[in-house]
Amino acid sequence: MAIHCIIEKDHLLEGLAALQNITSKKATTLAVLSNVLIETTTDSLILTATDLEVGLRLRIPAQILEAGSITLPCKKFFEIVRESGSSSLTMEEKENNWIIITADHSLYNIAGMASAEFPEFPEYEEDNLLSFDAEIFSELIEKVIYSVSGEQENIYSLTCVLFEKEKREERSYLKMVSSDGHRLSFMEKFVTTDIDLLSLHANTLIPKKGVQELRKFCENKQKIAIAFDEKQMVVKGDDAVMVVRLKIGDFPKYESIIKTIQLKKKIKIERLPFLESLRRINIFTEDIFNSIQMDINENTMILSSQSADLGNAKDELQVDYKGESLKLAFNCRYFIDTLQVMDCSSVDVYINSNNSPCLLRSDIDEGFISIIMPMQI
Repeated sequence: MAIHCIIEKDHLLEGLAALQNITSKKATTLAVLSNVLIETTTDSLILTATDLEVGLRLRIPAQILEAGSITLPCKKFFEIVRESGSSSLTMEEKENNWIIITADHSLYNIAGMASAEFPEFPEYEEDNLLSFDAEIFSELIEKVIYSVSGEQENIYSLTCVLFEKEKREERSYLKMVSSDGHRLSFMEKFVTTDIDLLSLHANTLIPKKGVQELRKFCENKQKIAIAFDEKQMVVKGDDAVMVVRLKIGDFPKYESIIKTIQLKKKIKIERLPFLESLRRINIFTEDIFNSIQMDINENTMILSSQSADLGNAKDELQVDYKGESLKLAFNCRYFIDTLQVMDCSSVDVYINSNNSPCLLRSDIDEGFISIIMPMQI
Protein backbone atom coordinates (compact mmCIF):
# COMPACT_ATOMS: atom_id res chain seq x y z
CA MET A 1 0.00 0.00 0.00
CA ALA A 2 1.07 3.61 -0.57
CA ILE A 3 1.93 5.61 2.52
CA HIS A 4 -0.12 8.77 3.21
CA CYS A 5 0.09 10.64 6.53
CA ILE A 6 0.20 13.98 8.36
CA ILE A 7 2.95 14.68 10.92
CA GLU A 8 3.75 17.54 13.26
CA LYS A 9 6.96 19.22 12.13
CA ASP A 10 8.58 19.33 15.58
CA HIS A 11 8.05 15.60 16.19
CA LEU A 12 9.41 14.64 12.78
CA LEU A 13 12.37 17.03 13.03
CA GLU A 14 13.40 15.65 16.43
CA GLY A 15 13.22 12.09 15.15
CA LEU A 16 15.19 12.73 11.98
CA ALA A 17 17.84 14.71 13.88
CA ALA A 18 18.49 11.68 16.09
CA LEU A 19 19.17 9.55 12.99
CA GLN A 20 21.54 11.86 11.13
CA ASN A 21 24.82 10.57 12.52
CA ILE A 22 23.88 6.97 11.76
CA THR A 23 23.01 7.59 8.12
CA SER A 24 25.77 10.14 7.39
CA LYS A 25 28.50 7.58 6.70
CA LYS A 26 29.89 8.45 3.28
CA ALA A 27 31.67 5.25 2.27
CA THR A 28 29.02 2.55 2.10
CA THR A 29 28.41 -0.38 -0.19
CA LEU A 30 24.62 -0.15 0.24
CA ALA A 31 22.99 3.05 -0.99
CA VAL A 32 19.86 2.32 1.04
CA LEU A 33 21.86 2.78 4.27
CA SER A 34 21.78 6.53 3.60
CA ASN A 35 18.00 6.33 3.81
CA VAL A 36 15.56 6.23 6.70
CA LEU A 37 12.95 3.48 6.69
CA ILE A 38 9.46 4.90 7.27
CA GLU A 39 6.67 2.55 8.37
CA THR A 40 3.16 3.17 9.71
CA THR A 41 1.18 1.88 12.67
CA THR A 42 -2.39 2.91 13.49
CA ASP A 43 -1.37 6.24 15.04
CA SER A 44 2.36 6.74 14.46
CA LEU A 45 5.35 6.51 12.16
CA ILE A 46 8.26 4.18 12.85
CA LEU A 47 11.58 5.66 11.68
CA THR A 48 14.56 3.29 11.38
CA ALA A 49 18.19 3.97 10.46
CA THR A 50 21.23 1.70 10.45
CA ASP A 51 24.84 1.58 9.28
CA LEU A 52 24.99 -2.16 10.14
CA GLU A 53 26.96 -1.30 13.30
CA VAL A 54 24.37 0.89 15.04
CA GLY A 55 20.64 0.65 14.41
CA LEU A 56 18.07 3.08 15.84
CA ARG A 57 14.28 2.80 15.67
CA LEU A 58 11.99 5.65 16.78
CA ARG A 59 8.24 6.04 17.11
CA ILE A 60 6.65 9.45 16.47
CA PRO A 61 2.93 10.32 16.58
CA ALA A 62 1.21 10.88 13.23
CA GLN A 63 -2.20 10.90 11.59
CA ILE A 64 -2.20 7.88 9.28
CA LEU A 65 -4.46 8.29 6.26
CA GLU A 66 -3.12 5.27 4.41
CA ALA A 67 -0.75 2.60 5.69
CA GLY A 68 2.50 1.76 3.93
CA SER A 69 6.28 1.86 4.07
CA ILE A 70 9.13 3.42 2.10
CA THR A 71 12.72 4.65 2.54
CA LEU A 72 13.82 8.25 1.90
CA PRO A 73 17.26 9.93 1.85
CA CYS A 74 17.63 10.82 5.52
CA LYS A 75 19.74 13.95 5.14
CA LYS A 76 17.59 15.48 2.38
CA PHE A 77 14.38 14.60 4.22
CA PHE A 78 15.77 16.23 7.37
CA GLU A 79 16.70 19.41 5.45
CA ILE A 80 13.21 19.66 3.96
CA VAL A 81 11.54 19.34 7.36
CA ARG A 82 14.02 21.71 9.06
CA GLU A 83 13.54 24.49 6.50
CA SER A 84 9.78 24.09 6.30
CA GLY A 85 7.80 27.01 7.68
CA SER A 86 4.75 24.88 8.35
CA SER A 87 3.75 23.40 11.71
CA SER A 88 2.79 20.12 10.02
CA LEU A 89 3.67 18.21 6.85
CA THR A 90 1.76 15.81 4.63
CA MET A 91 3.50 12.86 2.97
CA GLU A 92 1.91 10.97 0.11
CA GLU A 93 3.46 8.18 -1.93
CA LYS A 94 3.07 8.18 -5.71
CA GLU A 95 4.26 5.78 -8.41
CA ASN A 96 7.82 4.37 -8.53
CA ASN A 97 8.61 5.25 -4.88
CA TRP A 98 8.23 8.99 -5.31
CA ILE A 99 6.95 10.93 -2.29
CA ILE A 100 5.17 14.29 -2.38
CA ILE A 101 5.72 16.36 0.77
CA THR A 102 3.37 19.30 1.27
CA ALA A 103 4.04 22.03 3.84
CA ASP A 104 1.64 25.00 3.62
CA HIS A 105 2.32 26.49 0.18
CA SER A 106 5.52 24.51 -0.40
CA LEU A 107 5.62 21.22 -2.29
CA TYR A 108 8.55 18.83 -2.60
CA ASN A 109 9.00 15.74 -4.77
CA ILE A 110 11.61 13.35 -3.40
CA ALA A 111 12.70 9.98 -4.77
CA GLY A 112 12.63 7.09 -2.33
CA MET A 113 13.57 3.41 -2.44
CA ALA A 114 11.42 0.38 -1.72
CA SER A 115 11.33 -0.67 1.93
CA ALA A 116 12.09 -4.27 0.91
CA GLU A 117 15.69 -3.20 0.18
CA PHE A 118 16.26 -2.03 3.76
CA PRO A 119 18.11 -4.39 6.16
CA GLU A 120 16.06 -6.21 8.79
CA PHE A 121 16.20 -4.63 12.25
CA PRO A 122 17.97 -7.05 14.65
CA GLU A 123 15.79 -9.19 16.89
CA TYR A 124 16.21 -9.10 20.67
CA GLU A 125 14.71 -10.63 23.79
CA GLU A 126 12.48 -8.14 25.60
CA ASP A 127 12.68 -10.18 28.82
CA ASN A 128 16.47 -9.65 29.07
CA LEU A 129 16.19 -5.87 29.41
CA LEU A 130 17.15 -4.34 32.78
CA SER A 131 16.19 -0.84 33.88
CA PHE A 132 18.83 1.73 34.91
CA ASP A 133 18.95 5.47 35.52
CA ALA A 134 19.99 7.05 32.22
CA GLU A 135 22.26 9.44 34.14
CA ILE A 136 24.50 6.51 35.17
CA PHE A 137 25.44 5.77 31.57
CA SER A 138 25.80 9.47 30.74
CA GLU A 139 28.37 9.84 33.53
CA LEU A 140 30.23 6.66 32.63
CA ILE A 141 30.54 7.72 29.01
CA GLU A 142 31.56 11.32 29.76
CA LYS A 143 34.50 10.13 31.83
CA VAL A 144 35.94 7.72 29.24
CA ILE A 145 34.86 8.69 25.72
CA TYR A 146 37.65 11.23 25.17
CA SER A 147 40.44 8.64 25.40
CA VAL A 148 39.03 6.11 22.94
CA SER A 149 41.39 5.69 20.01
CA GLY A 150 40.45 6.95 16.53
CA GLU A 151 39.43 4.68 13.64
CA GLN A 152 42.98 4.73 12.24
CA GLU A 153 44.18 2.65 15.21
CA ASN A 154 45.54 -0.77 14.14
CA ILE A 155 44.56 -2.42 17.44
CA TYR A 156 40.81 -2.19 16.87
CA SER A 157 39.93 -3.08 20.48
CA LEU A 158 41.31 0.36 21.41
CA THR A 159 38.60 1.94 19.22
CA CYS A 160 36.06 0.54 21.71
CA VAL A 161 35.02 1.02 25.32
CA LEU A 162 35.30 -1.97 27.64
CA PHE A 163 32.09 -2.46 29.64
CA GLU A 164 32.14 -4.51 32.84
CA LYS A 165 30.14 -5.26 35.98
CA GLU A 166 31.35 -6.13 39.47
CA LYS A 167 29.96 -6.89 42.91
CA ARG A 168 32.01 -5.78 45.94
CA GLU A 169 30.86 -6.01 49.53
CA GLU A 170 27.30 -6.68 48.36
CA ARG A 171 27.29 -3.51 46.24
CA SER A 172 26.89 -3.56 42.45
CA TYR A 173 28.98 -1.48 40.06
CA LEU A 174 29.03 -0.83 36.32
CA LYS A 175 32.38 0.09 34.75
CA MET A 176 33.65 1.62 31.53
CA VAL A 177 37.31 1.68 30.50
CA SER A 178 38.98 3.24 27.45
CA SER A 179 42.55 3.57 26.22
CA ASP A 180 44.33 4.80 23.10
CA GLY A 181 47.63 3.19 24.11
CA HIS A 182 49.00 6.45 25.56
CA ARG A 183 46.41 7.07 28.28
CA LEU A 184 43.72 5.16 30.10
CA SER A 185 40.42 6.28 31.60
CA PHE A 186 38.45 4.26 34.13
CA MET A 187 35.02 5.02 35.58
CA GLU A 188 32.68 3.00 37.78
CA LYS A 189 29.23 3.80 39.16
CA PHE A 190 27.23 2.21 41.96
CA VAL A 191 23.85 0.85 40.79
CA THR A 192 20.86 -0.56 42.64
CA THR A 193 19.76 -2.83 39.77
CA ASP A 194 20.51 -6.54 40.18
CA ILE A 195 23.44 -6.87 37.77
CA ASP A 196 23.49 -10.65 38.12
CA LEU A 197 20.82 -10.62 35.43
CA LEU A 198 23.06 -8.62 33.06
CA SER A 199 24.86 -11.02 30.70
CA LEU A 200 28.35 -9.83 29.68
CA HIS A 201 31.34 -11.40 27.91
CA ALA A 202 34.81 -11.50 29.47
CA ASN A 203 35.54 -8.61 27.07
CA THR A 204 32.36 -6.71 26.22
CA LEU A 205 33.60 -4.13 23.72
CA ILE A 206 31.25 -1.35 22.60
CA PRO A 207 32.50 0.49 19.47
CA LYS A 208 33.11 4.22 19.82
CA LYS A 209 30.20 5.17 17.58
CA GLY A 210 27.90 2.97 19.63
CA VAL A 211 29.04 4.69 22.82
CA GLN A 212 28.50 8.12 21.25
CA GLU A 213 24.99 7.16 20.17
CA LEU A 214 24.27 5.71 23.61
CA ARG A 215 25.18 9.06 25.17
CA LYS A 216 22.75 10.82 22.82
CA PHE A 217 20.11 8.19 23.54
CA CYS A 218 20.32 8.93 27.27
CA GLU A 219 19.71 12.67 26.83
CA ASN A 220 16.44 13.91 28.36
CA LYS A 221 15.58 10.44 29.67
CA GLN A 222 15.09 9.39 33.29
CA LYS A 223 15.35 5.64 32.68
CA ILE A 224 16.66 3.31 30.00
CA ALA A 225 16.53 -0.46 29.71
CA ILE A 226 19.61 -2.31 28.52
CA ALA A 227 20.59 -5.89 27.64
CA PHE A 228 23.52 -7.73 26.09
CA ASP A 229 23.61 -10.92 24.11
CA GLU A 230 26.34 -12.70 22.19
CA LYS A 231 26.76 -10.10 19.44
CA GLN A 232 24.86 -6.96 20.38
CA MET A 233 23.85 -4.40 22.98
CA VAL A 234 20.18 -3.42 23.09
CA VAL A 235 19.01 -0.13 24.65
CA LYS A 236 15.36 0.82 24.96
CA GLY A 237 13.59 4.02 25.94
CA ASP A 238 9.92 5.02 25.93
CA ASP A 239 9.61 5.40 22.15
CA ALA A 240 12.99 4.23 20.86
CA VAL A 241 15.16 1.14 20.54
CA MET A 242 18.86 1.10 19.68
CA VAL A 243 20.93 -1.97 18.80
CA VAL A 244 24.75 -1.83 18.68
CA ARG A 245 26.90 -4.60 17.27
CA LEU A 246 29.64 -5.51 19.74
CA LYS A 247 33.30 -6.01 18.80
CA ILE A 248 35.29 -9.12 19.62
CA GLY A 249 38.85 -8.92 20.89
CA ASP A 250 41.19 -8.47 23.85
CA PHE A 251 41.43 -5.28 25.88
CA PRO A 252 44.60 -4.22 27.76
CA LYS A 253 44.84 -5.55 31.33
CA TYR A 254 44.01 -2.21 32.84
CA GLU A 255 44.03 -3.43 36.46
CA SER A 256 47.74 -4.23 36.29
CA ILE A 257 48.45 -0.83 34.70
CA ILE A 258 46.67 0.93 37.57
CA LYS A 259 48.52 -1.15 40.16
CA THR A 260 51.95 -0.20 38.77
CA ILE A 261 51.51 3.33 40.16
CA GLN A 262 52.26 3.50 43.87
CA LEU A 263 50.03 6.00 45.64
CA LYS A 264 52.86 7.51 47.69
CA LYS A 265 54.19 10.61 45.89
CA LYS A 266 51.11 12.83 45.76
CA ILE A 267 50.89 16.28 44.24
CA LYS A 268 47.69 18.17 45.11
CA ILE A 269 46.84 20.87 42.55
CA GLU A 270 43.93 23.26 42.20
CA ARG A 271 42.14 21.93 39.12
CA LEU A 272 41.00 25.11 37.36
CA PRO A 273 44.31 27.04 37.71
CA PHE A 274 46.11 23.88 36.48
CA LEU A 275 43.75 23.61 33.50
CA GLU A 276 44.10 27.29 32.61
CA SER A 277 47.89 27.07 32.85
CA LEU A 278 47.96 24.02 30.55
CA ARG A 279 45.87 25.84 27.97
CA ARG A 280 48.31 28.76 27.98
CA ILE A 281 51.34 26.50 27.69
CA ASN A 282 49.70 24.50 24.90
CA ILE A 283 49.83 27.56 22.63
CA PHE A 284 53.51 26.83 21.96
CA THR A 285 53.40 23.08 21.48
CA GLU A 286 54.60 22.54 17.93
CA ASP A 287 53.50 19.07 16.83
CA ILE A 288 50.76 16.49 17.13
CA PHE A 289 52.28 15.25 20.39
CA ASN A 290 51.57 18.54 22.24
CA SER A 291 54.70 17.96 24.28
CA ILE A 292 55.23 20.03 27.43
CA GLN A 293 57.72 19.74 30.28
CA MET A 294 56.82 19.62 33.97
CA ASP A 295 59.41 20.54 36.59
CA ILE A 296 58.07 19.67 40.03
CA ASN A 297 59.80 20.85 43.18
CA GLU A 298 58.62 21.35 46.74
CA ASN A 299 55.29 23.21 46.53
CA THR A 300 55.90 24.46 42.97
CA MET A 301 55.30 23.16 39.46
CA ILE A 302 56.79 24.85 36.40
CA LEU A 303 55.16 24.08 33.05
CA SER A 304 57.02 24.95 29.85
CA SER A 305 56.67 24.45 26.10
CA GLN A 306 58.79 25.45 23.13
CA SER A 307 58.35 25.86 19.39
CA ALA A 308 61.38 26.31 17.16
CA ASP A 309 59.44 28.67 14.89
CA LEU A 310 57.06 30.45 17.23
CA GLY A 311 58.72 30.85 20.62
CA ASN A 312 58.19 29.43 24.08
CA ALA A 313 56.08 29.72 27.20
CA LYS A 314 56.55 29.08 30.91
CA ASP A 315 54.07 29.10 33.76
CA GLU A 316 54.50 28.50 37.49
CA LEU A 317 51.87 26.97 39.78
CA GLN A 318 51.68 26.58 43.54
CA VAL A 319 51.10 22.94 44.48
CA ASP A 320 51.01 20.87 47.64
CA TYR A 321 54.03 18.56 47.30
CA LYS A 322 56.93 17.52 49.47
CA GLY A 323 59.43 15.12 47.97
CA GLU A 324 62.29 14.76 45.53
CA SER A 325 62.31 16.94 42.40
CA LEU A 326 60.73 15.50 39.28
CA LYS A 327 61.27 16.43 35.63
CA LEU A 328 58.80 14.94 33.18
CA ALA A 329 57.37 15.40 29.69
CA PHE A 330 53.71 14.75 28.82
CA ASN A 331 51.20 15.37 26.07
CA CYS A 332 49.50 18.55 27.25
CA ARG A 333 46.26 17.69 25.48
CA TYR A 334 45.86 14.54 27.57
CA PHE A 335 45.92 16.51 30.82
CA ILE A 336 43.48 19.09 29.44
CA ASP A 337 41.04 16.38 28.33
CA THR A 338 41.13 14.73 31.75
CA LEU A 339 40.76 17.89 33.82
CA GLN A 340 37.83 19.05 31.67
CA VAL A 341 35.69 16.04 32.65
CA MET A 342 36.49 16.27 36.37
CA ASP A 343 34.32 18.19 38.83
CA CYS A 344 36.68 18.57 41.79
CA SER A 345 38.23 21.81 43.01
CA SER A 346 41.60 20.11 43.58
CA VAL A 347 43.04 17.03 41.88
CA ASP A 348 45.46 14.46 43.31
CA VAL A 349 48.32 13.59 40.94
CA TYR A 350 50.50 10.53 41.66
CA ILE A 351 53.89 10.04 39.94
CA ASN A 352 56.44 7.42 41.03
CA SER A 353 59.46 8.75 39.11
CA ASN A 354 60.64 10.77 36.12
CA ASN A 355 59.74 7.95 33.72
CA SER A 356 56.57 6.53 35.28
CA PRO A 357 52.93 7.01 34.30
CA CYS A 358 50.86 9.70 35.99
CA LEU A 359 47.59 8.88 37.80
CA LEU A 360 44.92 11.53 38.41
CA ARG A 361 41.91 11.21 40.70
CA SER A 362 39.94 13.06 43.38
CA ASP A 363 37.53 12.33 46.21
CA ILE A 364 34.83 14.36 44.46
CA ASP A 365 35.08 12.43 41.18
CA GLU A 366 34.23 9.15 42.85
CA GLY A 367 35.04 6.07 40.77
CA PHE A 368 37.15 7.94 38.20
CA ILE A 369 40.83 7.33 37.45
CA SER A 370 42.92 8.72 34.60
CA ILE A 371 46.39 7.44 33.71
CA ILE A 372 48.69 9.30 31.32
CA MET A 373 51.91 7.84 29.98
CA PRO A 374 55.04 10.06 29.97
CA MET A 375 57.10 11.09 26.95
CA GLN A 376 60.84 10.89 26.57
CA ILE A 377 62.62 14.16 27.38
